[in-house]
Amino acid sequence: TKVITPHMRKFVYKRRADGLAVINTAFIDDKLRESIDFIVKYKPEEILVVCRRENGWKAVKLFQKLTGMRCIPGRYPPGILTNANLEDFIETKLLLAVDPVPDRNAIKDAFKMGVPIMALCDTNNETTLIDFVIPCNNKGKKSLGLICWILAKEYLKARGIIKTDDEVKITDEEFTAE
Repeated sequence: TKVITPHMRKFVYKRRADGLAVINTAFIDDKLRESIDFIVKYKPEEILVVCRRENGWKAVKLFQKLTGMRCIPGRYPPGILTNANLEDFIETKLLLAVDPVPDRNAIKDAFKMGVPIMALCDTNNETTLIDFVIPCNNKGKKSLGLICWILAKEYLKARGIIKTDDEVKITDEEFTAE
């Protein structure tokens, strides 16, 4: 984006001639590696992934199919993390948000419950309630697909579910196809 928040300034490599901020790919790589070390501590059923942004719905659904993590593509049901009286109440130990802006209600609920929050953040995001930031373009289908595919594949390898990349049943092309 053209907007760079103070929270995300440290991840920016430069500005292009048209004003768009470019995220340092070394930071993206480092944060993806760190994120795998972080989420591997949790079983798939202990992680909730939320994605209000329509560009990420396909990637999140494929992510769920590969990893078995609970995913909510679309509207986050209010109170699902905070109201134990709801039929669809969820107890989770980690929240992964695709974009802190549209997923802010889920982030606020997880924060109230003391659940660690990991989020994919573009240069225009604030990270106040976020415990772990993965800097990336969280708006494009291809970018979201690639990030989700890498996270899913590396999570499965780190948990010992697969040993090699060849064992992943869904390709990166399927994640990133328009």
